Amino acid sequence: MIIAMNIRTIKKIEPCCPPSSSSCCAPPAAPREKTPSCCAAVAPTPVDTAPCCGPATTVRGGEIDEQVPGFLGWLETPAGRVPGIATDLTFHDRLGACKARWAIGRMTYIVPPGLYAVGSPTTESSVVVTANYKMSYDIIRSVLVGRNVWLLVLETFGVNVWCAAGKGTFGTEELVERIEASGLARAVTHRNLILPILGAPGVAAHEVKQRTGFHVRYATIRANDLPDYLDNGMVTTPAMGRLTFTWYERLVLVPVELVMAMKSTTLIAAVLFTTGLLVDGYRTGLTLALAWSGAMLTGVVAGPLLLPWLPGKSFALKGAIAGLGWSLICWLMADGKSWGAPETLALFLAASAVSAFHTLNFTGCTTYTSPSGVRKEMRLALPVMAVALLLSGLLLLTGLFT
Repeated sequence: MIIAMNIRTIKKIEPCCPPSSSSCCAPPAAPREKTPSCCAAVAPTPVDTAPCCGPATTVRGGEIDEQVPGFLGWLETPAGRVPGIATDLTFHDRLGACKARWAIGRMTYIVPPGLYAVGSPTTESSVVVTANYKMSYDIIRSVLVGRNVWLLVLETFGVNVWCAAGKGTFGTEELVERIEASGLARAVTHRNLILPILGAPGVAAHEVKQRTGFHVRYATIRANDLPDYLDNGMVTTPAMGRLTFTWYERLVLVPVELVMAMKSTTLIAAVLFTTGLLVDGYRTGLTLALAWSGAMLTGVVAGPLLLPWLPGKSFALKGAIAGLGWSLICWLMADGKSWGAPETLALFLAASAVSAFHTLNFTGCTTYTSPSGVRKEMRLALPVMAVALLLSGLLLLTGLFT
C-alpha cells in the first residue's frame, strides 16, 4: 500500500519531531510558504547546537580538495577553480550509504560545502542546490549522469535537506552566504537556483532574491525526478510534487531505528534474564528476555511496515495492537497454557506497551504527522504505557512468588 499526499494541495503542514533522539523528518510545507518543518521553527542554527537527524553542528564538511567524493579534476571558471565530480557511484559510495542506514559512521557522513561541477557546465548551465549530507550529495550527482550542471552544496552539518530545512541550516542565511562564498554570480550569467521542494520550509525565496539577485525554483520532491524536471522546461508536474511513503520507503528507515533501540533493549533484556534466572531458573529468564526483545522488534519493524493496515490513527494504538499479536505468539511459543493468570496478563500488558512505545517513536520518520499531533499523542499514550509496565511488573512478581 502507498501512503501519499500531493504537496501542492497542502496549505500548511506542521512536520514532526520524534519523541526521542531518533531520526526525524516530516511533511514539507507548500513551496511558496515559509513554514516550520522537522523539529523546530525556521531559524539559523548556532554552531553549538545539534540539528535533528544528524551530528552536532560542530561537525562541519571542511574545505573542498582532491579528496571530495567522485573528484575528477579541477575546472577553471570565472569564480576560480571548481572540482569536477563523477556521476557514477563507486562500491565505497554504496557501502557508505548502507553503513549510514545502519547508523555506522552516520554522524560524519559529510562532504565539504561549496560549488561543484557535474559534466562540463558553462555560464548558462543550471544550478542545483543540495545538502552536504553525503547520501544527498551522492543521490543528486548520480541522477545527473550525462548532464552539465553546477551543484551548489550547502553546509547543513551532515543533515539531509528535509531536516536541515527545519533547523535553518538548509536555509536562507546559509544559501545567501554560500552563493557569495562560492562566487556563483561570476560562474553563471543567469540568476536561477533549483532547490528540492523539501528544502522549502527553510528558505525565504523572496529574501534570497533581494539579497543575491538569484531566483529560487522549487523543483521536485524526489531526486529521481530531477532529470525530467530539467527536460520539461523546469516545470513541476503533479507527480513530481507528490509525497509517498511506500512499504519500501518505510523499510529503509527501520535499520537506524533498530540500532538505536538495541542499546536500551540489550541492557533491559540482560536484567530481565538475570532476574528470571535467579528467581525461577534459566527458562523463565530466557522467556522474559525474549518477550521484551520481541516486543521491541514488533514496535520497530512490524509496526512501521504494517502501518497502513493496523487499525486506528494513533501510532501508539497501532503499536499496541501489533504488540498484542506478538504477545499471543510469545505465549504460545512459551507454553503459556501452563502459566497462571498474573503471568499471562503481565506478558500482554508489557509487550503491548513496549511495542506501542517504539511504534510511537516512528512518528519522527513519517511524512504525515505534526508536532502538535505528536505532543498530544505522547501526553495521552506515555502515561498509559508507564502504568501498563508497572502493572505488568507487579503481576509478574505476584505470579513468580505465589
